[in-house]
Amino acid sequence: MKRLAILLTVFLSGCFDDTSDLKEHIATVQANTKSYIKPIAEVPVFNHYSYNAKSLRSPFDLPKPEAIQEKMQQMSGCLSPDPRRRKQPLEKYAISDLSMRGTLGELGVTWALVEASDATLHRVAVGNYLGLYNGRITAVDLKNVKIIELIPDGSGCWAERETNIAITESNSEG
Repeated sequence: MKRLAILLTVFLSGCFDDTSDLKEHIATVQANTKSYIKPIAEVPVFNHYSYNAKSLRSPFDLPKPEAIQEKMQQMSGCLSPDPRRRKQPLEKYAISDLSMRGTLGELGVTWALVEASDATLHRVAVGNYLGLYNGRITAVDLKNVKIIELIPDGSGCWAERETNIAITESNSEG
């Protein structure tokens, strides 16, 4: 126990050493170091613009019901696709990604065999839909499939466009 007390006294005596040289060094550094702070940037001049659209509807307010009704009446006479109709498998392909490979027939009904770009073969008939623009098949014959597509005209209405998919012969032999 006595040794511990002697060791503790020796270690603690090092803490009370003369620190004047340290204080001298700190004073020298503080005297030789110049502190420079950059000035604050000038605040740019604020240009005030007066709001001149006080008579117009605020973009944060909902439109008046009359304006919505007027737009709906304008669009009600337009041709448009049925949004509630369930999409068919070939409606995820562009018409250019589809090719007719042949026909099948039975009891007066003619089906076209249409190959998609992912090499899947589909049997379609009059009334089926295909293509990205709500294309409805109107006629199937031995050489082509006639389709009527609904193309948006940019004003909320749709226009009909007739398209054909002609039969393509397979290049592979077999």
